[in-house]
Amino acid sequence: MTNRVYNFSGGPAMLPIPVMETVQKEFLDFHGLGASIVEISHRLPVFIDIIETTKSLFRELTGLPNNYKVLFMHGGAQMQFSAVPLNLMSMKSHKGSYFITGRWGTLAENEARKYGNTEILMDGKEFEYRQIPQYDTSSLDQDSSYAHMTTNNTLYGTRWHQFPDTGNVPLVADATSDILSREMDYSQFGIVYAGLQKNLGTSGTGLVVVREDLLGHALPETPKLLDYALFDEHNSLPNTINVFAVYVMCLVLEWVKEQGGVPEMEKLAEKKSSLLYEILDNSELYSSVAHPKHRSTMNVTFHFPQEELLQKFLTESDNEGLFGLMGHAMVGGARASIYNAMPLEGVDALAQFMIEFERKNG
Repeated sequence: MTNRVYNFSGGPAMLPIPVMETVQKEFLDFHGLGASIVEISHRLPVFIDIIETTKSLFRELTGLPNNYKVLFMHGGAQMQFSAVPLNLMSMKSHKGSYFITGRWGTLAENEARKYGNTEILMDGKEFEYRQIPQYDTSSLDQDSSYAHMTTNNTLYGTRWHQFPDTGNVPLVADATSDILSREMDYSQFGIVYAGLQKNLGTSGTGLVVVREDLLGHALPETPKLLDYALFDEHNSLPNTINVFAVYVMCLVLEWVKEQGGVPEMEKLAEKKSSLLYEILDNSELYSSVAHPKHRSTMNVTFHFPQEELLQKFLTESDNEGLFGLMGHAMVGGARASIYNAMPLEGVDALAQFMIEFERKNG
């Protein structure tokens, strides 16, 4: 083993060690082909098997209903900020409704304005995005084309613990930072999408889960590579797909299954985050960013009383092999991203470091 660190980066994030070892082992010669996975055609039967296995594993792990399609698209999650309105705006009132609980919701709503009307259903800005504001879904216009939300907010360390009931309005969820970390009823949603780089694999590609009845409504100006129906028709292969990203996702899903599936990932996430929140709640040095009732199990965010202490914390933690703890530039402070691949041992090491750091500097 090389000098591996515990990687708490917000993303691209830590991958399971067994997954990377398999990639390393197979990289030069994939399954006896004498060629790398990144050298083969995306239309060869060997890759078609990978994409079908990946979809099958995702369906198995999530209990995805049969009337949902699984697509792999370019551009990660942010490309879906454009794809969602382009594919759904034509329905009903040509209006997208947005629950804004942080930066990603704001960016998504801004992008949607290019393709139709938008309304902001709720904005947590008044709380500095430290909590999820209450919202009465009975006031949602049932003629909206869709309602968009971000399930987990990496910058501030908040998440929705319960999802809003939007009635006949398709609920669209950006689940990039907590997908497969907790059990979800996908039938609540019209679309769930996620960039792969946190809990699913490597960056640059997006997973899109879309209900069948939402296909085929793309606006006439929709670019070819943003049309959900076209991706479904061509099995996510209307052009050359990122074969490496899908391959790694397949390995990650196999690893999640070996760990006991999503229920075990959820238990582990609760255990890991509780270790850190207990320290924050009993500390006179650290202050939690997220409101206790709205805390994420994926991103634990906290502040220091002085900038000097933060910089000392980041320097010393880095020296201890606790990597990537700097908070997002918009929030500051520190952030421990503890996605599925982060082992309990890594979080325990961070917890012990935090306790000792406060003892010395509190």
